[in-house]
Amino acid sequence: MKPSSIQFNRVFLAVILIFWFGSIIAQGSRDEIQVSQEMPDELKEQRTKEYKDQLENYLQHWIIDNYDTRAKNAWDRDYSSINAFQRSVEPNRIGWREILNPPDLRKTGPLTRKPHAYLTDIQAEWIELPLGPVTAQGILVLPENASKDNPVPIVIAQHGIGSYPETPFSLSSKLYHAYGRELLEAGFAVLAPMNLRSMGYRNYVERLCRLIDTTLPGIELVRMQHLLDVVLADPRLDPERVGMWGVSLGGMATMFWMPLEPRIKAGVVSAWFNQRRNKMALPDDRYVSFMVVDEEHAFFRGWLTEFSDHDVVSLICPRPLLIHHGKSDRIAHWPQVVEEFEIAKTHYEKLNIADRIEIEIFEGGHEARNETGIPFLARWLKP
Repeated sequence: MKPSSIQFNRVFLAVILIFWFGSIIAQGSRDEIQVSQEMPDELKEQRTKEYKDQLENYLQHWIIDNYDTRAKNAWDRDYSSINAFQRSVEPNRIGWREILNPPDLRKTGPLTRKPHAYLTDIQAEWIELPLGPVTAQGILVLPENASKDNPVPIVIAQHGIGSYPETPFSLSSKLYHAYGRELLEAGFAVLAPMNLRSMGYRNYVERLCRLIDTTLPGIELVRMQHLLDVVLADPRLDPERVGMWGVSLGGMATMFWMPLEPRIKAGVVSAWFNQRRNKMALPDDRYVSFMVVDEEHAFFRGWLTEFSDHDVVSLICPRPLLIHHGKSDRIAHWPQVVEEFEIAKTHYEKLNIADRIEIEIFEGGHEARNETGIPFLARWLKP
């Protein structure tokens, strides 16, 4: 072989070796780079949590700390007279209707009524009214003295989560204390609408409601209103003397519906009234915030823009309202309930009708109070 060929082969071999070693070194470098760029999962999670904390702080500050300033700009109440007051809050009432956004359900058939198989001792009826794709259902009971010549007042008795329309009449319920029966004995007729009782069902259905910009309380308001239309046509009932008394989620219904249903002349809210901003958005060991329980059905778009509980009460005013709260009820921290009530009461005080709003803070829990609820409704609904 010629020396030049040998020299060429050696050069060629050297180039190949250099390229080969270079590739190995480069691959090693790439591997080192890839390893060094793989962030540990705990650092990624820490970064994500920090962002969540930023969002939480921002939103809680907006909901809670900025509420008073925001509400001051949203409300322009005129306390010069009751009529002026009602006109002044009408724009907010429209806004509240937009929060619930009840759908347009129409009657599609007559009311059916049959004896209730398990409440025969009080001659209760199970009633149903078709509203297209859904029905309005409930229990109707009239006292024995009701007649065309003696029309009686009627109270809507609204059950809460975990209960049924029958529960206000139950002799075994430690939360409702059979207040439906007590109302009957006091001379009231009782309408107990059926609402969706299960937390899981309400979560499920509320998701569907949000997709079409309505709410489950809005649907249930319309169902109740249609029942009331038909029931009040009975000459044995006085359509000018309608009350409502709800427990827990039934208390929510009372608070939510009275601003939009003027036929309800007086209300009792048991185990619901709250310092709403804290209840909804701020976990605390002194009460159970909706933030830490599986009740997404209780969150409504726009609710806390301007409608904390004391502001919703101003949409009920000047109608009489009684609040029940037990000190051991962890739905709220009772001193915060008192603080919220004192603000709500100012709407009545400025109109010189402070006797129309009351609160009972009692040594008890998540329950109704017949001792004050019955006399309160009798005072405002019976002649």
